[in-house]
Amino acid sequence: MIQITRLNDKEIVVNCELIELVEANPDTTITTTTGRKIIVKESVEDIIAKTKAYKRDIYTNM
Repeated sequence: MIQITRLNDKEIVVNCELIELVEANPDTTITTTTGRKIIVKESVEDIIAKTKAYKRDIYTNM
């Protein structure tokens, strides 16, 4: 799970295993495997970094 911020400054937590697509339109839009779209303040690069950190933490602590 990664913590991200919606455009209204509300922080949410997203299961990054369900992220299918991340685009800059110019706002960053996350599309999940269920088809849900979430517009967030973080950049595409930030989402990638958070996802890598999450997976690194999960797979190195097994």
